[in-house]
Amino acid sequence: MPTTAQPRWLSAEQQGIWRSYLNAVARINERLDAELRPFGLDLGEYEILVHLSEAPDLQLRMSELATAVRQSRSRLTHTVTRMEHKGLILRKTCPQDRRGVIAVLTGAGLTLLTEAAPNHVRSVREAFVDKVDPDDFVALGRAMNAVLVPD
Repeated sequence: MPTTAQPRWLSAEQQGIWRSYLNAVARINERLDAELRPFGLDLGEYEILVHLSEAPDLQLRMSELATAVRQSRSRLTHTVTRMEHKGLILRKTCPQDRRGVIAVLTGAGLTLLTEAAPNHVRSVREAFVDKVDPDDFVALGRAMNAVLVPD
């Protein structure tokens, strides 16, 4: 239910920084998506491949994967289905819980990730890391970590 308390409006400087943040994130994501297109991937798919590549036995429960990549379960299911058709991931039933589903990175998925990763890292550097002063980059890391602390 909406609160009736008067909002604490952002100052002009805060509003400018907030809008710069939103625009920069959109620009970075657009650039990273475009750079992954030649590999037949988008940024969300790439992130799924990365998380599976870092998981024990190259597999995660779908619920864990959804949390890791910050997607709803239904959206993740749709994306994984698309990736499964490409041969990058397969799904199997969880042996401990017959209702659970596990996403498994295939050899083809790992190969594609290995091919795309150098290009992706170059893109991250060019679009973001190398554009920011190192001290500002560290400060940004602190700011983002503060945002990630649970309320």
